[in-house]
Amino acid sequence: MIIVMRKGAINGELDRVVSLIEDLGAEANVDYGVEHTIVGIRSGKHNLRPEQFKFLPGVEDVIRILKPYKLASRTFHPRDTVVQLGMAEFGNGRLEIIAGPCSVENREQIVETAKSVKKSGAGVLRGGAFKPRSSPYSFQGLGKEGLELLAEAREETGLPVVTEVLSIANIELIAEYADMFQIGARNMQNYDLLKEVSGVGKPVFIKRGMAAKIEDLLMSAEYLLDGGCEQVILCERGIRTFEDATRNTLDITAVPVLKKLSHLPVVVDPSHAAGHTDYVKSLALAGIAAGADGLMIEVHPTPESAMSDGQQSLTFDQFENLMKICRSVADAVGKDM
Repeated sequence: MIIVMRKGAINGELDRVVSLIEDLGAEANVDYGVEHTIVGIRSGKHNLRPEQFKFLPGVEDVIRILKPYKLASRTFHPRDTVVQLGMAEFGNGRLEIIAGPCSVENREQIVETAKSVKKSGAGVLRGGAFKPRSSPYSFQGLGKEGLELLAEAREETGLPVVTEVLSIANIELIAEYADMFQIGARNMQNYDLLKEVSGVGKPVFIKRGMAAKIEDLLMSAEYLLDGGCEQVILCERGIRTFEDATRNTLDITAVPVLKKLSHLPVVVDPSHAAGHTDYVKSLALAGIAAGADGLMIEVHPTPESAMSDGQQSLTFDQFENLMKICRSVADAVGKDM
């Protein structure tokens, strides 16, 4: 439920509304807009009624939020949320780039990659220390050593780091090294993990599950927001369909739909959708044109020898060339980069 204050409502009237909400055991979220001030009610289990507020001085309207995702809804929070990560700002009209290898393999690989992607225009370094693999015999990541190498790459370049968290047991360890948690597609609906991560106090980057609807993604984001994490980034990384020419089918429609339904920033991952370097550029440019706030791109110094996802990773030169084209498209749609 949200309360729309009349234009020109005085502070005392707003204070009275907020006080009543708190007296009734709920939480008020005040958004100071240009035309109106909106008070969102985080009621939780409290059954509040519109008539408790609609006749208060200064109140213009009381609106129930019908969507199951309340906090992620643009109705509750009309203005775009901006997620700050180092010098990168997702959701403020810029196109931000997250880049790096699928897995952290050794010091030379991750530091060299970090320096190269920063030079080409990336603002955030990605790299997996713990890897969810379909086969138990595949490389599972370096664990703590990988986190230490990511921290070293950050020290060398100044790039903030995002890495995936797979289990509750590793949250505390990853929090020591990472600037942002990534919730992967396989864990998007791991609600216990979402609840625990939401209380750490770091931004969270959540990927759409391979068989998840848009509403499912927003409901998972709702867990994070409800747990106190207000810095959430949504990621469209392709969904599983009957088509097998690509690794996944990039749902480019999800970008404008998510931007309409929610205030949270939206990033497109063309690498996981494509599954092959031949298609990464086209999907990246489509994401920018559709209105994405950023891209997440896999980059490796020698993709042919990568321990995971080498077939979809760009070389340094390929990434640099892609960034030049991305700047042109971003400029065409009114985004800085």
